[in-house]
Amino acid sequence: MNNGRGEAEVLATFGDGYQYSKTKLEESLRQVMALKPTKSSKDAAAMKREDVDLIVNELGIPRSHAEKALLESGGELEKALRALVTS
Repeated sequence: MNNGRGEAEVLATFGDGYQYSKTKLEESLRQVMALKPTKSSKDAAAMKREDVDLIVNELGIPRSHAEKALLESGGELEKALRALVTS
């Protein structure tokens, strides 16, 4: 059946009838690449898990608040603690 559109280039056809087309895979890849990460790897590297755990356990605050304080302090535990205690 010809609908006026070119047929997609099939990369692989499997025994159960499923096919992977190049155009659909490329479109899916573009959509995934367009998603913005919630945290950058630089931010995650600056924040140590042990520091987050310490703040959460000692101050009894939610993990998200501890992570935010550490991010704002550039990963420095002492600065984050001081900011949380004085706020």
